[in-house]
Amino acid sequence: MSESVSTTGNTVPPPEQTSKKTTKLFIPVTNSTDRDVVLCGVLEQLAPDEPTQGRKLALIAHGTMGHKDYLFQKRLALRLPIDSFRLDFRGNHESNGPFRFGGFAWDVEDLHAVAAYLTTQYGYTIDLLVGHSRGVVDLFRWICTSELAKDVRGFVNVSGRYRMPKIRDNLTEAERELLVTQGSYVVKAIVARKPFECTVTNADLDEFSSFDSSLVWEQFPPTTHALTLHGLKDQVVPPFDATIYARVLGARRPGTHNLCFVEDADHNFTGLSDFVVINVLEWFQQLERGQLKTGIWQTGVRGKL
Repeated sequence: MSESVSTTGNTVPPPEQTSKKTTKLFIPVTNSTDRDVVLCGVLEQLAPDEPTQGRKLALIAHGTMGHKDYLFQKRLALRLPIDSFRLDFRGNHESNGPFRFGGFAWDVEDLHAVAAYLTTQYGYTIDLLVGHSRGVVDLFRWICTSELAKDVRGFVNVSGRYRMPKIRDNLTEAERELLVTQGSYVVKAIVARKPFECTVTNADLDEFSSFDSSLVWEQFPPTTHALTLHGLKDQVVPPFDATIYARVLGARRPGTHNLCFVEDADHNFTGLSDFVVINVLEWFQQLERGQLKTGIWQTGVRGKL
């Protein structure tokens, strides 16, 4: 088992697995403009033989062209002190339907479908939201607009974007030229060890850029505690976006916000998955104990330099 470094600077082993049962679920999306969409996700349970009615649940959301087991998501899900569900958004990995580069509204539909299913069929209470990159934007919209999110106590933002129009800053010169000459470019990636392609048009970029992230200023719940983790070597989402979220969420009461910049981390926290897991678990433990205070994460802890 590998080791990681916490924000205190100490080398610690990753925590032991808490999940006792892993179940793959297939959840239909109803009332959508897309027909016959079925979402695939994984439910982790700590006490599978006990009733789930009223039990707390974490929802974990991946980023663009990611999947439910990507980066730190599976490691975290297996080690949380509460049950969890992590999904593939439509058009990603094991969930069918079309993938849309700027399709945040459809992602939010997926979150609503998943939350409705898990609360009605299992009786869960959604308690914690954890997102990476695009998944953060999706979860911010969902928590600000859904009645099913009213009991959420914790929100974890890993590499989340606030300034949506800056997506165009990520375009290469070749992609810019193709947008002018052909009206689109193709993105190729390997997702869950399988080749993945998507065509991105100017309309897709406009849809992405125009998605309103500012609703968090007025609509993010005042009682929900938040943690933002962002790498200073992130070349996909500018680290300054984390500062904006700190300004948004740090002024609320009684909800708190903690900001954690990580010097050597890139957008995906490459090689630092255990670091993310350890610090999310430390933060959630403090949430459970009522010890959180707004400010820089681990304020007052000297650590190693």
